[in-house]
Amino acid sequence: MGGQSAGPRRSTDQAEDDAHKPTGVKSVRALERGLDVLLAVRTAGGLGLNALHQQLGLPKATLLRLLQTLASRSLVWRRLADGVWMPAAVIQGGPADAGCRLAEIASPLMVELSNRLVWPSVIAIPRADHMEVIETNSPMSRFDFASLGPVGVKLSYLHTATGRAYLAACGEAERAALVARLAPPDAGPDGYHLLEAIMDETRARGWSTRVPHHPWADRNRQTVLRDGKHSIAVAVQGRGGPIAALNITWPSRRASVADVAEQCLGSLQAIAERIGQAAAATDFTW
Repeated sequence: MGGQSAGPRRSTDQAEDDAHKPTGVKSVRALERGLDVLLAVRTAGGLGLNALHQQLGLPKATLLRLLQTLASRSLVWRRLADGVWMPAAVIQGGPADAGCRLAEIASPLMVELSNRLVWPSVIAIPRADHMEVIETNSPMSRFDFASLGPVGVKLSYLHTATGRAYLAACGEAERAALVARLAPPDAGPDGYHLLEAIMDETRARGWSTRVPHHPWADRNRQTVLRDGKHSIAVAVQGRGGPIAALNITWPSRRASVADVAEQCLGSLQAIAERIGQAAAATDFTW
């Protein structure tokens, strides 16, 4: 019986050895290169074309073809703000960063928004005491003034249309916690009353502006007062509440807030709604 049991064991061991031997089948070089690119982008969390060229030594034209192929299979995507190629959420090794996930969802829709409107936009997400820009279509703009962002820029809840759009749309408890962090130690009742009035007006209107200016010395206040720009913004509603805010920014000398709202608000709201719907379809949450 011992001899009978040894035969199958040797056969199994031999099969395992054979499985690890070279087969003589040639590898597909193009696939190897594509996987090299994908792994490099994933490992770094995002790389520009020049960085990939330096790291992998492949011609840029070849890299572009490989990246476009990977993008067509939803494995990578190209950030509008700076041209960096980012790993898609589906291939990230651990839990995907929520901001990157939302930027990936929003980016193609912001291309569409840029095709509809002449003025550039940013989308920003809430943080403890500021809004953080996660994507902008400003590089697509024809105007020199239109450098918005970059990704990671911190925007004031109090002094930017983007921040006000989110602050007005979020729940009462969240808003109270945010305002408590933003209020200066010597804040008097007038500052609170003005902020409450701004929030009431924003909710009633359905979109926000930078005006009236608020006296609290939060981040961006001096920039907003001096940069010669106007903005309007709307909240991006996800499943259960706002998840971001989307704006339009333009030189104040070129058009009034009322004129831009009349011409552009419908497109801005439509794209914000579609971003929210796409996020909800992926069960996006903070």
